Amino acid sequence: MSQSLHHRGLGVWAYGLLLLLAALPPLLTALGMEFYLGVMSRVLIFAIAASSLNLILGFGGMVSFGHAAFVGLGAYTVGILAEAGVVQAWVAWPLAMAVSALAAALIGAISLRTRGVYFIMITLAFAQMFYYLMVSLKAYGGEDGMPLPQRSLAPGLDLQNDAQFYWLILALGALVMAALQRWVNSPFGQLLQGIKENEQRMAAVGSPVFAVQWQAFVLAGALAGLAGALLANLNGLVTPHMLHWSQSGQLLIMLILGGAGALWGGVLGAAVLLLLEEVLSGYTLHWQMVLGLLLLLVVLFAPKGLAGSFARLRREKK
Repeated sequence: MSQSLHHRGLGVWAYGLLLLLAALPPLLTALGMEFYLGVMSRVLIFAIAASSLNLILGFGGMVSFGHAAFVGLGAYTVGILAEAGVVQAWVAWPLAMAVSALAAALIGAISLRTRGVYFIMITLAFAQMFYYLMVSLKAYGGEDGMPLPQRSLAPGLDLQNDAQFYWLILALGALVMAALQRWVNSPFGQLLQGIKENEQRMAAVGSPVFAVQWQAFVLAGALAGLAGALLANLNGLVTPHMLHWSQSGQLLIMLILGGAGALWGGVLGAAVLLLLEEVLSGYTLHWQMVLGLLLLLVVLFAPKGLAGSFARLRREKK
């Protein structure tokens, strides 16, 4: 197996990181900083969304500029079901993933027949179609969006409690990352990465290029739908802005910062971008300029993102 196509997890460090993150709610409560629990919940949700994009972009080489559509569709599924009285998480969240996966299956079946800038523009076009559809649906709030009457109900948990909701997000995030590691290191993942490296050669040796890319696209859509379901519950509101192209751009920026193609690139990028946004916005209204400068420095001096830089430093130490 090619070492470059094999992606290790954090090893024993992962358990320490999980314990540290799990200890945050009581620690923040003791420090009187409960507000940051919502910030960390948001970081974890966007880490799931960015990691789902990493599956198709970082490991599959498919630059989608409409990935936020699947996040938004997952959020709207939860919102519409909640308005209809279906608030059980075990019903609404899998349905949100199914709706996003179905949308990804349809979009992928069309867009994956194109390459390069045409693929980018088709995914963008589909995302904007869904965006304007939600804007036009006045029954679901139109441009103003629709509030959720309450958070979803989960057996044995009180998701109205921010700490318990955070712990559930953390558990789901850990499961998503474990699944991604298994997928990218499986024969399916090896094929996907091989197609990214040389699609023509993989097709010449008989690899089912379209089928592998399409399956990855659907899986990424389903995970993005889960992120959307969680985000809807966190915000208590779903709006068409969740599907806008600018949100897809934000996910791309997270991957560029963290490192596309690195297993933890999406997580690292989401954490850096959102935490810096939270800190810098408290000091200046022009925080986006600072983040833009950081992104420029990463592109110039760390083309493989922060995860790539950390890996290089680790190799040099050895």
